[in-house]
Amino acid sequence: MEVEALKKVEQLALKKQKVYQSSWLRYIARSALASMFIGFGVIVAFKTGSFFYAVHSPFTYPMAALTFGAAIILISYGGGDLFTGNTFYYSYTALRRKMRWLTVVKLWVLSYLGNILGAVAFAALIFTTGLFAEESVNAFLLSVVDKKMNLPSMELFFRAILCNWLVCLAFFIPMSMKNDGAKMFAMMLFVFCFFISGYEHSIANMCTFAIALVLNHPGTISMQGVFHNLVPVTLGNLIGGAILMAYMYHYVNKPYYEEQEGAEHE
Repeated sequence: MEVEALKKVEQLALKKQKVYQSSWLRYIARSALASMFIGFGVIVAFKTGSFFYAVHSPFTYPMAALTFGAAIILISYGGGDLFTGNTFYYSYTALRRKMRWLTVVKLWVLSYLGNILGAVAFAALIFTTGLFAEESVNAFLLSVVDKKMNLPSMELFFRAILCNWLVCLAFFIPMSMKNDGAKMFAMMLFVFCFFISGYEHSIANMCTFAIALVLNHPGTISMQGVFHNLVPVTLGNLIGGAILMAYMYHYVNKPYYEEQEGAEHE
């Protein structure tokens, strides 16, 4: 069963809480680090995809999705604190009464702010490199951003629910695995599924938007478009992690915990 992995979820959430308790600045710095790692994934995905996009290849999205998996490996093994994963970890731990809900909300807000700071800082670094200065390279990225900023809010919301459900599973399922190679393969497979399906991830989007805004972009890409996308996507990600992951796993495993706690009292 997934019970052992759920215990690791609790331990991870409490470890993150300790980082915050020791220094809220350090906690924000870890969150900034996570979105920078996603930034690396965004760059390699759109850089790879641009070669296929330039020749109108049907492999544009599959190749971008395949290479974006580098981001989840960096976060999982390199550290960092991602808002989307925290919607699952903290909610589950609070449902288990190991963490207060007020603390959960506070940590969500701080991790989200840290993710924003990391996305902005990474975009500034990319701008100085000139890697996306040429139209032949940035056309794919700008076309994707343009589309994301102009989709209906309701579609964005439900795509975001499905996205974070899948992304949280990408972190959760490998917790039951022993071999690092198997863990990395599973993570990259799940991330490939989320990317190729066209789902919406708030932190990946904010990294992509930040990069697009520092480039020479069309008028259809704007700060208004950023808010139009990120508000419903963030809410959808929150529901995907807190309800479909945390609440559902807590609900289906509740009889096991009650039986275990009853045995301990005998």
